[in-house]
Amino acid sequence: MSTENLPQSPDSPSRKPRVAVVFGGRSSEHGISVVTAGAVLKAIDRTRYDVLPIGITQDGRWALTADEPERMAIAERRTPSVDQLAESTEGAVVLPVDPADREVVYSEPGSVPKALGEVDVVFPVLHGPYGEDGTLQGMLELAGIPYVGSGVLSSAVGQDKEYMKRVFTSFGLKVGPYLVIRPREWARDEAAARKRIVDFAGEHGWPLFVKPARAGSSIGITKVDDLSGLDDAVAEAQRHDPKILVEAALRGREIECGVLEFEDGPRASLPAEIPPPDAHAYYDFEAKYIDSTPGVVPAPLTDEETAEVRRLAVEAFDAASCEGLVRADFFLTEDGEFVINEINTMPGFTPISMYPQMWQATGVSYQELVDLLIQAALRRSTGLR
Repeated sequence: MSTENLPQSPDSPSRKPRVAVVFGGRSSEHGISVVTAGAVLKAIDRTRYDVLPIGITQDGRWALTADEPERMAIAERRTPSVDQLAESTEGAVVLPVDPADREVVYSEPGSVPKALGEVDVVFPVLHGPYGEDGTLQGMLELAGIPYVGSGVLSSAVGQDKEYMKRVFTSFGLKVGPYLVIRPREWARDEAAARKRIVDFAGEHGWPLFVKPARAGSSIGITKVDDLSGLDDAVAEAQRHDPKILVEAALRGREIECGVLEFEDGPRASLPAEIPPPDAHAYYDFEAKYIDSTPGVVPAPLTDEETAEVRRLAVEAFDAASCEGLVRADFFLTEDGEFVINEINTMPGFTPISMYPQMWQATGVSYQELVDLLIQAALRRSTGLR
C-alpha cells in the first residue's frame, strides 16, 4: 500500500497533537467498537488534532485503516468489522514500548517499515475484554502514552461485574442480589453449581438474568423465566466468558447517568430513562443497537431524584477510581431507592448511544464531548497518579 499521505512526524514543535483512535478488538463487542470509532472520527476537530485510525482485527492484528467514518456504520442490521476496513490483509501497526519514543511504525512483509509519526494520545474505543478491561491500558502505561478513559485498575473493576459490585458495596452503594459461578466450580461439579442457582431463585424468585461476568453491550445475557431455560442460558453466557453472573430481577425503572471528567473534577449529566422495549424481553443488544430503542432524556424524575442519581453516579465514578468518562446504570425501585446495576468505563459512544445523548441534553455537544475527553487525557500523566 502507499504511505505517501500518511501522517509523518513534523519537525515543528507547534504541531497539532496526534490522536490514535484504536478500535475493533478481540471481544464479542468488536462491531459496536467499530461503529463507535466511526462516530468519534467524524467528530474530532481536524483543525486541532491530527488523527491516526488503527483497527484491531478479531484475531488481534493491529491494522492501518482508512479514515472513512461513513464505512463504519451498521448496515442491513449488521455491524462492520476491522477486516473490512484494513488497508492490507498482512500489514501491521506497532506502537512503541519505550516511554522515550512515541513513534508508531507500519510494516508489511517484504517491505521496509515506515514511520507514521509520533502519537500524543490514544483514544481507545474498544468494548469488552482485551481493550476495555485494563489490558490495553496497561500496555499504554508501559509505553508512556496518555489515553482517554480510566486506568488499569478501574478499567478491570469496571469490566468484571463481580468485583465492581464488591467495590460498590464496600463504599456503601446499594447493589441488587447476585451470584457468581466460577469456571472451576462449574467444571468440578456442574450439578452443585446448578443447585446454587436454583436455590438463589428460590430465595429471590424468577426470572433471573444470567450473563457473562466480563462482557458488555448486553451480549450473552438471557432472561430466564423458569428452570427449563437455565442450562441454555448458562451455555450462552459461558460462550462469552467462563465466569458467569446470575442476578435477581429488580422491579423498577432503568435510569442511566453519564459522568465526565472536567478540569475541576467529575460531573454528572442529566439522567436518562430506558423504557421497556416493546419488541424485546428486556434492553438487549438488538434493542440497543439494531432497533435503536429510544431512551427518554432527560428522565422524568423529580428534582430530588435527579439530584440523587447524579450524586450517586459521581460517587460510583470515584469509588472505582475512574477517569475520563463513565456511564452509571441504576434501577429506581418501587420504594424510591436507587440501586446501582453497573458502570461502563467506555460506554457505547455511537450517535444513538445514551451517554452522548445525556450530555447533549446537559449542554455538551458530541464534538465538545470528544474534545473534553482528549484534553483530559492530555492533562494526565501515565504511571502512578
